[in-house]
Amino acid sequence: MASISSNKNAIFSFLLLSIILSVSVIQVCQAQPRPPTVRGLSYTFYSKTCPTLKSIVRTELKKVFKSDIAQAAGLLRLHFHDCFVQGCDGSVLLDGSASGPSEKDAPPNLTLRAESFRIIERIRGLLEKSCGRVVSCSDITALAARDAVFLSGGPDYEIPLGRRDGLTFASRQVTLDNLPPPSSNTTTILNSLATKNLDPTDVVSLSGGHTIGISHCSSFNNRLFPTQDPVMDKTFGKNLRLTCPTNTTDNTTVLDIRSPNTFDNKYYVDLMNRQGLFTSDQDLYTDKRTRGIVTSFAVNQSLFFEKFVFAMLKMGQLSVLTGNQGEIRANCSVRNANSKAFLSSVVENVAQEFIEM
Repeated sequence: MASISSNKNAIFSFLLLSIILSVSVIQVCQAQPRPPTVRGLSYTFYSKTCPTLKSIVRTELKKVFKSDIAQAAGLLRLHFHDCFVQGCDGSVLLDGSASGPSEKDAPPNLTLRAESFRIIERIRGLLEKSCGRVVSCSDITALAARDAVFLSGGPDYEIPLGRRDGLTFASRQVTLDNLPPPSSNTTTILNSLATKNLDPTDVVSLSGGHTIGISHCSSFNNRLFPTQDPVMDKTFGKNLRLTCPTNTTDNTTVLDIRSPNTFDNKYYVDLMNRQGLFTSDQDLYTDKRTRGIVTSFAVNQSLFFEKFVFAMLKMGQLSVLTGNQGEIRANCSVRNANSKAFLSSVVENVAQEFIEM
């Protein structure tokens, strides 16, 4: 009897400990820090008007990445380039017009994947068929970037939605001013992103997006010609010269030599081994202001994922349009042609905001 009683007590203690640990895990998940949510955005914005939104986006992207995982990096980069130039308003998606060339035509955006734009438009069409025209192209771009991270091995996380699409695109000069080239050093990058309220930890975290994707030789040939950058690992540089034998070669190579198609922390391991591709990458480890952050991410992937999500949530809310600002485009590459469609989208979103209150 004593043995049975002892076993019961042991089982009870085990179950109690399991419950406590489970609650602790839930509390940790719920306690995941988030930056403040911009007024007009909400984590449940489309819960009434398009409840199937997230499943439609993820299902479509699973198909895309199963066929070509390289598209994940293209969609992530598209979101970055949208947000850094006049905010996350989908302006990078617009084609040029009589008023001038689009953001797409500016030098930093010439290497954006053409397929990324087609994927966003295809998803927009699927959502309109299911829910009507209620989801903005800027929100689709943000969701596609989130799913690109998760479906390539990174963290899964929620993002606030309710962005509206911009009515104009930025000029060539504004685009250049807001997208520092890969030849930039850490000081340039930190100063540029500080104007967007992004601190050094955010900068290093967002740079981790380079754990997936490719680059053209022209983006790093300053480190190979006329002589190899002494900071660069010699063998790494020698191999790059095989891919880019001249300073006019137009070949491509991966950004992360250890796991080019997996979203993980190996990018930071690359930097510690002097195998970062761009000056803007490698200098994060050279510069004492950011070196410790790089090291901490290299040895702790969970920490990197946590800080990356936080930084993405901050970046994804830069200068957003909400409420009755902007529009919901009928075609992501073109501003709506008639005011009736524009007014209709305004009414839909005002109604949605009323529901959310």
